[in-house]
Amino acid sequence: MAKKSASASYNASAITVLEGLEPVRKRPGMYIGGTGLDGLHHLIWEVVDNCIDEAMGGHATHVIVRLLPDNVISVKDDGRGIPVEKHEKTKKSTLETVLTVLHAGGKFGGEGYKVSGGLHGVGVSVVNALSEWLEAEVERDGGRFVQKFKRGAAQGDVKKLAKSDLTGTTITFKADKEIFQTIEYNWNKILQHLRQQAYLTPGVRISISDEREAGKVKSYTFYFEGGIASYVQQLNLGKDVKNEEIFYAKREYEEDRMVEVAMQYTDAYTDQILTFANNIHTIEGGTHLTGFRTALTRLINDYARKNSFLKEKDDNLTNDDVSEGLTAIISVKLREPQFEGQTKGKLGTQEMRGYVNQMMMEAFAMYLEEHPQDARNIMAKVTLAAKARMAARAARDTVLRKGALDGFALPGKLADCSEKDAAKSEIYIVEGDSAGGSAKSGRDRKFQAILPLRGKILNVERARLDKMLQNNEVKALIIAMGAGIGEDMDVSKLRYHRIIIATDADVDGSHIRTLLLTFFFRYFQAVIEGGYLYIAQPPLYKIQKGKQEHFVYTDQEKEKTLKKMGVTEEDAGSEVKIQRYKGLGEMNPRELWDTTMDPANRILKQVTIADVAEADRMFDVLMGSDVAPRKKWIQTHAKTVENLDI
Repeated sequence: MAKKSASASYNASAITVLEGLEPVRKRPGMYIGGTGLDGLHHLIWEVVDNCIDEAMGGHATHVIVRLLPDNVISVKDDGRGIPVEKHEKTKKSTLETVLTVLHAGGKFGGEGYKVSGGLHGVGVSVVNALSEWLEAEVERDGGRFVQKFKRGAAQGDVKKLAKSDLTGTTITFKADKEIFQTIEYNWNKILQHLRQQAYLTPGVRISISDEREAGKVKSYTFYFEGGIASYVQQLNLGKDVKNEEIFYAKREYEEDRMVEVAMQYTDAYTDQILTFANNIHTIEGGTHLTGFRTALTRLINDYARKNSFLKEKDDNLTNDDVSEGLTAIISVKLREPQFEGQTKGKLGTQEMRGYVNQMMMEAFAMYLEEHPQDARNIMAKVTLAAKARMAARAARDTVLRKGALDGFALPGKLADCSEKDAAKSEIYIVEGDSAGGSAKSGRDRKFQAILPLRGKILNVERARLDKMLQNNEVKALIIAMGAGIGEDMDVSKLRYHRIIIATDADVDGSHIRTLLLTFFFRYFQAVIEGGYLYIAQPPLYKIQKGKQEHFVYTDQEKEKTLKKMGVTEEDAGSEVKIQRYKGLGEMNPRELWDTTMDPANRILKQVTIADVAEADRMFDVLMGSDVAPRKKWIQTHAKTVENLDI
């Protein structure tokens, strides 16, 4: 912890108390969004948010997060340290007040923080309430102090352990197994979140170490002087950029309003726009995103007409046109932000729309004038996007019109189900005619439809919508789903609420699955977000011994099954028959139904988008046009492959 002198004005009077802590353990979902893995990780985010608040206020420079054995988490900063003197209202130590009273903190009134993140200031007290135990250690006022808590209740008063001329706070806690379904922290999830926070708080060092296994400690430190401009650069690694110099601007309005934007165009066909309010990722956007989009569309249209990139007869560029290939970070900071929903998915503060709009109209207009070559490249990109949009609309209309005229019959491809209720219907997308034949024979015709695809579908990562719609397999899939595509897509018209990808367990099958996932990620994200997309898990082996028959899904499960049957794999051959399934077509209809299609027995993996930015990066690496990043990824991960069919 660093030596400080700025803690004098941050004392008990800066802490405002609004209400008690009792409701938290009864309804934890109201405060952290749920008691699954997202809620569990939210505990870390809340404590880290407090550290970031200190950093944003200029009081901290280093945040250290440690994953310790027995699922213990420690978060340390070198800020001013939570005050420890008696609080005037609660008559308890200020440290105890902050940790045991809801809405008690420097985020409410007083001289605590001008802007802050966290769950409306309830963060640390909520973490305390939902922890089996928590220990707070504070260094300030010449001493090192500690106080312990159990399920939100103080276990004695604050104690001074020793003298110290440093300042800072360390919160160590163990999440309560009575509250959370599973206590298992995801290293990559934490790593990504903290990296993001480091980009959003330039000049602050964030360190993380995983010490859960003895002798296997791993650690990272993030530090980005470039802030969100560095973030955009990182998101665009390996992409062909259109404006070489990243646009970056920052403006402060009044005393406690700040707008910061960084953006760069690439050759991609989709956009990647991330928005933040007080360092909180506003996944659903909000007023700051609306202000940005409005200004961007107006500015680019004005510039394009003024500089003859658009002719008089041309229609205006749409928001989709000017967003194609755009990577942008919009970060705003403000006192008392209004969010829609407890988990802060959308910023609702109306004035931020005007501030972001004003900043863009001034700063981006100046950027276009001062960077004529970059401006020309951007105009070439967005006007080409407009032409492609018009071509895609014509192609899409042709595809959908054809689908409507055919009544979705698709001879030789789609074997539809008789059920008309989408919520009770499902479609299997299978690889090849042989698998399609088995699936059609083995299915329950009432609610299961089968769509066999011939060969590998088009890699949509490298194709515009108009080219994509010329591909027969893609067209068949779009028409079968019935929800349209592009700007006319309506997920409520989806004909099946379970869309199941079923490919072979070999390299080709993995490739086809990846192509299909790319297709859904780029053009049907609403299907993934709605929870409608699944991956079937067919068995790898059938093991037979006499009349006994077992289907197993992994090599480990095969070994366990053989052990239970009283034989080793070396003994197998004479008395035990092991069949390795490399394709769905190798199964007869009954086997396919029993293992992969029967809702009572099958294993389905639901596809989710846990982190859109990371998913976007991985699809770009694996399916994009640049070979070098893909080659590097394969070389890095080759040794971790357990099973490879060649």
